[in-house]
Amino acid sequence: MFAIDGILDALSRCLDAESAGRVVDFEIDPEAQARVSVLAKRANEGLLTAEERAEYEAFINLDDFLSILQLKARRQLQTNGSS
Repeated sequence: MFAIDGILDALSRCLDAESAGRVVDFEIDPEAQARVSVLAKRANEGLLTAEERAEYEAFINLDDFLSILQLKARRQLQTNGSS
């Protein structure tokens, strides 16, 4: 995880204020969010197929990645006095 953290630190330093702001404000579209909700419900009920489990895990990993990148972008904006 530390290597990923370092990569995301470096990536966030590449963002100008406008790009960093867009990353911070990024939200998953409602259709994708609805799909995640369906998969989460099925997961809680123990009903996921192998394919659905892989899809759900990919969404979870993507959410983790985006959350970390958004945090790094926020810090970049704060460091540059753009918050």
